[in-house]
Amino acid sequence: MDEVKGKRLLNVTETARYLGIAPGTLYNRSCRKTKHPFPVKAKRVGGSVRFDKKELDAYIDSI
Repeated sequence: MDEVKGKRLLNVTETARYLGIAPGTLYNRSCRKTKHPFPVKAKRVGGSVRFDKKELDAYIDSI
């Protein structure tokens, strides 16, 4: 978790580690045509997929 400390936007690997899920699960649930989308929308920065840590924390607090 040290690599995410102080970062606002996390890549898929960091987000998966932060949430304790597999990166493949996050990729599969973030694609546009999935039947069960991930509750936090991914941000596109250039060609990279990023997740806002504040939105992830709000999601964690809601469950």
